Amino acid sequence: MSFISFLPTYLKHKIGGLFPENNNENRKERANEVVNNHVLWSMGAGAIPFPIVDVGVLTLVQLAMMKQLCRTYDVDYSRRVSKSLITALVGNTLVRVGAIATKLVPGYGYVVGSISLAILSGASTYALGQVFVNHLEGGNDLLNFDVDKVKEMYEQEFEKGKEYVGTLKKKYDEQPDPKPIEIDPAPEEKDIFETLNRLHELTEKGILTEEEFLKKKAELLMKI
Repeated sequence: MSFISFLPTYLKHKIGGLFPENNNENRKERANEVVNNHVLWSMGAGAIPFPIVDVGVLTLVQLAMMKQLCRTYDVDYSRRVSKSLITALVGNTLVRVGAIATKLVPGYGYVVGSISLAILSGASTYALGQVFVNHLEGGNDLLNFDVDKVKEMYEQEFEKGKEYVGTLKKKYDEQPDPKPIEIDPAPEEKDIFETLNRLHELTEKGILTEEEFLKKKAELLMKI
């Protein structure tokens, strides 16, 4: 290897070595921003024009968060491993989210149920994000993640998240001109999000019935 080709790698390590604390702080800030963006998406504040009332859609958002966190910490991302870890860690919460989603009915109950669903969805994503940021901050990757050891931390962060998500959503809503929140899903997840958006638009225009929309959404989420 010539010195010229080696120089970029050399400088990267030398500069990183000069300011390790700043690099770590900046990385942690970027990771927290990733988590916050996906929390807001989980609550329906992102580019999805309809409330996330499906466990499958919530899982897609959390997979997208995992992908961006892995990129932030420069570790390999695996959709299969991430999905299994999310299922193992967030399983009980997803059951609660699913239970509320199936009970939503028009009227007062729908409003209350939607609020509860948004809080649970956001708190779940917040807790998951905190657990994985803590794990990756320790120099770990997806393959040496021990679900059993962090379940207690997840539950603690989930309780904190119930209050945190409300504050975060309020700050977002109070911005003079809130910018759309963008996330970076894997290609297969991006296709599902875009198709869901198009289907929702068709439903809003009366081209699709609510029943047709739900049927097609279920077909899409089967691909997760």
